[in-house]
Amino acid sequence: MTTLRLALCQVNPIVGDLVGNATIIREWARRAADAGAQLVAFPELTLTGYPVEDLVFRRSFMEASKAALGRLAADLAADGLGDLPVVVGYLDADGPPQVSGDAEPGHGARNAAALLHGGKTVATYFKHHLPNYGVFDEDRYFVPGETLSVVRVGGVDVTLTICEDLWQVGGPFAAARQAGVGLVININGSPYELKKDDVRLPLVRRRAAEARATIAYVNMIGGQDELVYEGDSMIVTAEGELLARAPQFVEHLLVHDVDLPAATDGPPADIELADGMRVLHRHIESLPATPTEKSAAGGLLEPAADEAEVWQALVLGLRDYVDKNRFPTVVLGLSGGIDSSVVAALAVDALGADRVVGVSLPSQHSSEHSREDAAELAQRTGLDYRVEPIQPIVDTFLANLSLSGLSVENLQARVRGVILMALSNQEGHLVLTTGNKSELAVGYSTLYGDSVGGFNPVKDVWKTLIWQLARWRNAEAVRRGETPPIPESSINKPPSAELSPGQLDSDTLPEYDLLDPILIGYIDGDLGRDGLIEAGHDPALVEQVLRMVDTAEYKRRQSAPGTKISMKAFGRDRRLPITNRWREDGGAAEAAARLGE
Repeated sequence: MTTLRLALCQVNPIVGDLVGNATIIREWARRAADAGAQLVAFPELTLTGYPVEDLVFRRSFMEASKAALGRLAADLAADGLGDLPVVVGYLDADGPPQVSGDAEPGHGARNAAALLHGGKTVATYFKHHLPNYGVFDEDRYFVPGETLSVVRVGGVDVTLTICEDLWQVGGPFAAARQAGVGLVININGSPYELKKDDVRLPLVRRRAAEARATIAYVNMIGGQDELVYEGDSMIVTAEGELLARAPQFVEHLLVHDVDLPAATDGPPADIELADGMRVLHRHIESLPATPTEKSAAGGLLEPAADEAEVWQALVLGLRDYVDKNRFPTVVLGLSGGIDSSVVAALAVDALGADRVVGVSLPSQHSSEHSREDAAELAQRTGLDYRVEPIQPIVDTFLANLSLSGLSVENLQARVRGVILMALSNQEGHLVLTTGNKSELAVGYSTLYGDSVGGFNPVKDVWKTLIWQLARWRNAEAVRRGETPPIPESSINKPPSAELSPGQLDSDTLPEYDLLDPILIGYIDGDLGRDGLIEAGHDPALVEQVLRMVDTAEYKRRQSAPGTKISMKAFGRDRRLPITNRWREDGGAAEAAARLGE
């Protein structure tokens, strides 16, 4: 057996920032070297950020990525790290970008990994399995690779793989077994979903058994538009033993000494492996000296509990959206209700109270307890709290327009939206909208009113989970000896838009403990009417809910982006036509002038 000190760099790149991302790689490679690392790996497309989406079609970006890789290799050598093998994800191409199908067959853009050593690229691997489901469209962008690069590093045969390669049986991992490798490095841009960490470790163990090799799995962290990455990097032996596991949602350097089988003469280079792959052998002659200090153990950090995990994901997604897009501050309407209270608490945790503005926008229907709850949350968290009454503005509209009923309710919401956007224009805030996933699902919002905003931190959070998160966050504050941020009355009172006298959500919607299970089955589980009824839901309620969901698609299409935490978020995951007469309940589409349009 041979011992290699591995370093997995769980970092937070920014899409398109080639210079900044290269700096991150150099800084973390230096940290790894200082820890005695002999082989370092960075996540998928670290150099360009991930996902790059249609930037792939820009020849200038493609060429810039390849040029940046060359400079990075030279800079690492100039930094005194030339002997340190560094695995980096980047964008490559062996032909023109596939803009209009003009690429030569088998050639085009590549999701690539490079092993840098001695100031140059020693080996390159192109991602073999390209995901084309959920948030992924890699068949649109990339051509799959067919070559397994095996690099002999310190007497150990090492191969490179990328993300989706791990999720599919066969291909590179089966080929790695045939090639007799001792270590498979798997670099990832694997987005967060609730409970995905429970799936990841068993999956890595299955691929390790398939390859009969140790797997070093490194994942990025950070927010990228709707996506958030949680890290959870790990090292697993061929026998399935978890050697080390990194924390979630933070940048981290995982350094661990791994015992690996010494390389033997592998198959000839021209042998055909699994999925028609071929093996390409390379050698690295020099490595950093074997560390003489005490051994390195990366540690075993258990994933967080569900509510803590979701909270961290939402905080990180919000923070990175604000900071990476250079917004100085955020503003939101603070009603005293549970949704705006949770968003305010998330914003304060993400950005600090000095960067959060909460605005109470009371009308004649706003209850005294709601106003008090909004003020109390502001006092507990320390955010910038303002009160802007909307009734004088509403009255001016009503003096000039003949409106009644739902139109008056919508008018109030739209006046609030106008005020928030005016503050955004005047002071430079990003407006946060606060509608939860349940409301978005059934269209329970006012277009250009309470739906107004540039980002929605709870867009993918069901209403019932909103309550769980609020209780968890308060309990966590108590555990830390801090003041709970959310007033108990905001959590316990019946939810209401307060747009008419005595209004409650339950006047229009089923109770959320009945509504959410139907929505989860229909949206996340793709169950139809019959499947939902077979699952035990009331048929009349199922039909009511499905009609509301189906006729609200045009509203969802106009909603702000928000952090994805579920297996099927609105937007990137769930893409349905707006003009669509298929109805699961068999009925015709209703006019969509309800539920606060």
